[in-house]
Amino acid sequence: MPELPEVETVRRGLAPAMVGACFSKVEQRRPDLRFPLPERFAERLQDRCVVALARRAKYLLADLDDANVLMMHLGMSGSFRIETRKGARQPGEFHHPRSEAAVHDHVVFDMSNGARVIYNDPRRFGFMLIVPRAELDAHPLFAGMGVEPLGNELDGALLARLFAGKSAPLKAALLDQRLIAGLGNIYVCEALHRAGLSPRRAAGTLARRNGAPTERAHRLADVIPQVLREAVEAGGSSLRDHRQTDGTLGYFQHRFRVYDREGEPCPTPGCTGIIRRIVQSGRSTFFCNVCQK
Repeated sequence: MPELPEVETVRRGLAPAMVGACFSKVEQRRPDLRFPLPERFAERLQDRCVVALARRAKYLLADLDDANVLMMHLGMSGSFRIETRKGARQPGEFHHPRSEAAVHDHVVFDMSNGARVIYNDPRRFGFMLIVPRAELDAHPLFAGMGVEPLGNELDGALLARLFAGKSAPLKAALLDQRLIAGLGNIYVCEALHRAGLSPRRAAGTLARRNGAPTERAHRLADVIPQVLREAVEAGGSSLRDHRQTDGTLGYFQHRFRVYDREGEPCPTPGCTGIIRRIVQSGRSTFFCNVCQK
């Protein structure tokens, strides 16, 4: 499933084609994706204009000029591609052909600026909803959602407050969307390695008895946005189905320190450890047992 950097990369790619443009035609080629598409979906979007395109966790949010928001989630295999009058833009050293089977092109947006935005999803785990802007924060998918890891709120003190008293493994706590929204398996593994913290460490150990943050909490709070920003700038990671909107693959997988590197030497200077893989809550965790404590 695309993680936060991949979704942010998609947002940045879609913005020039969608923001400030209107839906001149909306083609809905099936009644549902993961969920049924909203009633009168195409009709409700027709001639509406996109005021802004934002991201919350792993959701894309297109603000419309009628006070509604088009909420879009990529699911496991969903992706967008952009076609213009000059043809599809698919440059990139890591490019390989995207499926053009019409059966997987489920939603097509023809924009007033001449761009065509096509949503393709072979597994149909993605979805689109139309939600009133005023009701967005209370929507069941957003209510109780944690802080943004790229926001200004994330610091050592916040991590200490979120994790105080928790005996759950640190990795599990970081993946809890009620605490921090949008973090996924890949980047949690990478952040924990950079911070030198074991994924099996109890989350509560990042807070002192009086609730103050430990040095470990400050260190982790520094590296989480660092890893995410690097991944966004690199275009995300190209695991399984992720593509940028221009059809190219992300580059960040070439910077992985631990993820999917089981059996390789730890890249930390001076460390003699070997990257290990364990399973936590059904997910693969990659880490160094020597330098991550």
